[in-house]
Amino acid sequence: MTTRNFSIFDTALGACGIVWTERGIAGVQVHDGSEHATRAGLLRRFPGAQEAPPPVDVQRAIDGIVALLRGEQRDLNDVSIDAEDLPAFNRKVYDITRAIPPGATLTYGEIAERLGDKLLARDVGQALGQNPIPLIVPCHRVLAASGKTGGFSAPGGVASKLRLLTIEGAQPNGPTLFDHLPLVAKRRRRS
Repeated sequence: MTTRNFSIFDTALGACGIVWTERGIAGVQVHDGSEHATRAGLLRRFPGAQEAPPPVDVQRAIDGIVALLRGEQRDLNDVSIDAEDLPAFNRKVYDITRAIPPGATLTYGEIAERLGDKLLARDVGQALGQNPIPLIVPCHRVLAASGKTGGFSAPGGVASKLRLLTIEGAQPNGPTLFDHLPLVAKRRRRS
C-alpha cells in the first residue's frame, strides 16, 4: 500500500490541502470553508493520509499554488503527480489537460478529438469532474462548446473557474480572485 501524507497551507482563498506519495502529488483540496473543513474533506478523499511537513518538492508545489491563488500567473506543469491509481482514461485526459498553457483553453470536445473520438466529450467532462488534483491538473482551462464555461467541481464552482481564467489572462473581463476581499486587502495587493 502506498503511504500518503498531507499538509494544510494558507492561500488567498483560505486553507487548502495537498496530498503526496513518493511518486508525486496525489490530491489537492481547495479551500472548503475553514481549515477544519478542508482537512476533513481531504481525509474523506484520502482516508489514512498522515499529516506531515512537506518535503522540498511538495513545498515547491504549495508555493506555486499559493502564488496562483494570489493572482500570479503560474504553470504547475513541472509538478510531479501520482495518477497511478486513477482510471487509464482519466490519466489520458489529465495528461492532455496539463499540457494546456496558462492563458489558453481547450473544449471538452477538443480533448475528446485528441483522444481519437469527438464523441467522448461527455466522458472527458466526467473525468475532469473527478479530478483529484485541481490547479495542478488545470481543469479550469477546459470549457464547453462555443466557449461556454462548463462546470467546475472545486469550491466556488464556475465563479472560481472564471477567476482562475482571469488570473491567467484567458478571461480578461471576468471576475478576479480578489472580488470577495475587503477594499483594504485589495489596495494592499495592488501596492
